[in-house]
Amino acid sequence: MSTCSYPDRDRQRKVEEPRGPGPFYFVGGANGAEIVSRYCESRGWKRIYNKQREDFKLKWCETKSQANYSNFREGEQLVYQIPNNKVLTTKIGLLSSLREYERVSSKVKHRAGLRSLKMEEFIPTTFRMDVREEREAFFAQQEGVSNNEGPMWICKPSGLNQGKGIFLLKSQEDVASFRLKLQHTEDTQADRKLLQRLPQARIVQHYIQRPLLLKGKKFDVRSYLLIACTAPYMVFFRHGYVRLTCDLYDPSSNNLSAHLTNQYMQKKNPLYSQLKEDTVWTMERFNTYVNGRFRVAKGLPGDWVMGAFAERMQQIMTQCFLAVKSKLDCRLGFFDLIGCDFMVDEDFKVWLLEMNCNPALHTNCEVLKEVIPSTVKETLDLTLEIFNKCRLKQRILPLASQRDFVLLYNKVAPPDSLLGCSKSNTHTEILQKSSKKTEPRRYKSGTEDKTVPSPSPNDVSGSVQGRGGTKSGQRSSTSVQGPPHVHSRQTVKYKNPRPRVELKPSKCTLDDGEHQQQKRIIMTLSSPGTSVRGSPFPPDAGSPVSGNKQEKKPREDI
Repeated sequence: MSTCSYPDRDRQRKVEEPRGPGPFYFVGGANGAEIVSRYCESRGWKRIYNKQREDFKLKWCETKSQANYSNFREGEQLVYQIPNNKVLTTKIGLLSSLREYERVSSKVKHRAGLRSLKMEEFIPTTFRMDVREEREAFFAQQEGVSNNEGPMWICKPSGLNQGKGIFLLKSQEDVASFRLKLQHTEDTQADRKLLQRLPQARIVQHYIQRPLLLKGKKFDVRSYLLIACTAPYMVFFRHGYVRLTCDLYDPSSNNLSAHLTNQYMQKKNPLYSQLKEDTVWTMERFNTYVNGRFRVAKGLPGDWVMGAFAERMQQIMTQCFLAVKSKLDCRLGFFDLIGCDFMVDEDFKVWLLEMNCNPALHTNCEVLKEVIPSTVKETLDLTLEIFNKCRLKQRILPLASQRDFVLLYNKVAPPDSLLGCSKSNTHTEILQKSSKKTEPRRYKSGTEDKTVPSPSPNDVSGSVQGRGGTKSGQRSSTSVQGPPHVHSRQTVKYKNPRPRVELKPSKCTLDDGEHQQQKRIIMTLSSPGTSVRGSPFPPDAGSPVSGNKQEKKPREDI
């Protein structure tokens, strides 16, 4: 997204550019600018407007450019958006990363009870239109299918957002027309001698025609994945909000605003100004609605939204992160807040639609005024706390600034979960196996007590704590048995093993001693017809982390 330039204002700003010891911060673009500025000003920081200046402590930009990273000083500065986050935040990038992860995962022999989700369990069937074999496979699949029999498909550009460039393939006529358009584009590119910019790469994805509806309206859920630090990795989940359409759901409608729930599309509805407060719900309101409308009818466990649904989103996010973990540019100071969009179908199956870099941080309705500023504030609080602890070689956990974010992943994982790691991964990962005997553990299920064997110290799931998951210190429990497609979840918490890990380039400590993080295991998966005991996503271990010695003594704070 480009921003307008105002020469007079820019000239005035150059004169007013603050000088001195700082700290200074730069905000580019309008998305979230006021919230970030208010946060920085409250800390006594001074805003600069020249993006070429190299003396900033924080740079928050809507768009990535070479200027953001060319003079970046690792361990001294913070820059929003990991440079190569497209492996996670573009549709083709995420699809390719997940496919590679699944391919490697299938060749790895896992410990009993551990497995990754299959893509078909959370990603709708998808074809890449920029790959000839996949393009031809998609069109071959459509041959001989009548209009009444064939499913709907949705075509999306890989790197755009706000619903731009999206259209539906609702009939065989639509499919045939799309095929001719692609063929024409390919022929035109082949005939041109001069190199020109290639058209936007696209995917075609199965359209979920039977979504769960809220008061007859289609919706999706925006949640957040925070990569607060990349060296070492510290990854978090946070609840966001629910986005609904203005109109009642009609799968046959030709109006895109009936199919796409984002605010950019809903604003095109002439009644938006009157309905906008109804187009965004809090997660608590969503939870209350599901409890009252579907809990008994569908046999769901109580508080399905805040329990099983939250766990499933965390599970999917963790797998997506692990798929790109070895690919991201890992330098102390890079961080990212990613918007993750989920849909629930009428069978309460959870689908990941996409992950978005630079998610919308506008506050044009009451729910967003509550959710967005607190999300940005905690994002910066966590990022700064972790950053400063790493620079000062302090223990990272516990985190004083952690409130609504849930810790999904910290540092490294055991070898079984390091799928798809490339040679470029500089992390040295060493596990220490514990031979300590464990005693059976008692837990409550409904009104009766049961005894289960305590898990092996190595059978540790990713650290999940805070809102949206089982909080540290709570007793383990078993949820109410749901319908065939919603399996019960048993959670057991216990302390981590203490593996030794060496990471570059920073030196910091992640072991929090007597305050060591509690872990949990979700004992079954919610995929239809599948019940797998053990951790739903690869385990993590809390550990001390050390790196090379730094010659310069870090400052107390930025």
